[in-house]
Amino acid sequence: MSHRIEIIVPAGIEALARAEAQRIAGIRLDPPGESGVISATMRGPLPALFDVRCAISVFLVRSFAIPRPRALLGDEHFRAVTAMIDTVRRLHPANTFQTLFLSAAGAESSVLRRFKHELSERLGLALGEEDGDLVLRLRPSRDRAGWDVLVRLTPRPLATRPWRVCNREGALNGPVAHAMALLSKPRASDRVLNVGCGSGTLLIERLLIGPAAQAIGCDTDPEALACAYRNLAAAGLSHKVTLHDWDAQQLPLPPASVDVVLADLPFGHLVGSHASNVTLYPALLREAARVTRLDGCAVIISHEVRLMERTLAELPEWQLEQHLRVDLGGLYPRIFVLRRVAQA
Repeated sequence: MSHRIEIIVPAGIEALARAEAQRIAGIRLDPPGESGVISATMRGPLPALFDVRCAISVFLVRSFAIPRPRALLGDEHFRAVTAMIDTVRRLHPANTFQTLFLSAAGAESSVLRRFKHELSERLGLALGEEDGDLVLRLRPSRDRAGWDVLVRLTPRPLATRPWRVCNREGALNGPVAHAMALLSKPRASDRVLNVGCGSGTLLIERLLIGPAAQAIGCDTDPEALACAYRNLAAAGLSHKVTLHDWDAQQLPLPPASVDVVLADLPFGHLVGSHASNVTLYPALLREAARVTRLDGCAVIISHEVRLMERTLAELPEWQLEQHLRVDLGGLYPRIFVLRRVAQA
């Protein structure tokens, strides 16, 4: 049996997400379309989609040739919607889903309130106020010839990483961190340094892709390091990482001692300020160049785009190979992929 699905990803990393999804047995991707959405037909087992690490969420999709949502209350269409939900519930242990949430324009209209309440009674689920374990979306079909019902495949978004037992304000989105790790072209021989490691997101996502010869995280905030220790332990990676209270502008490392630098630099929004970044960015990038071997790389995300561009223009040690503009829920930072080169 085949299913229509949508994989929701942070806008900007669609190409990486498509490459990841194409490795799943039984999937056939539609041509690229809407930003942040990968549409596909799945002929393999749906649980294989639970491991798409570039995804925010994955939804089961069905289109209904109806003029208005009221028609979903009719017996045939209502049974079709509950069959979709039953398909999703069977993917998980009993009692995984306790609450139901409908996301739709006009969700508080009399028709959709009745639709939610009838689903709630039929399924034995409580109605969620903000979100729920079982999430449905209702929208007009893209061809405007009917309406689409979407059911999320998992009780929590895939972006909600199970290892994140400690969170910090401004912590990097898991799918974006995974994309950054992929952009470093990871190899088992890599010596990886994560400067300003925060709660450990980049280190964890890198090591979940595959092993590294060495993985080091550093931060000057003791609370951040404590948080990273907890998350690394939850991910089962504590023994593969060393964390240090180091200033990224003065690293106690020999020249050319690392292969890959990963960094989520302060944007000056939740962390730091633009004034401090003007000094921090040049010093940090210069020090990163010192400790990175020739032909090594750095993958850095920042919302301070102009400052990054000005800084890189003054540092011939770094060659810009690629940059991606990504959507972090209303912020649009860029991922900079840099190559360490010899100075002219």
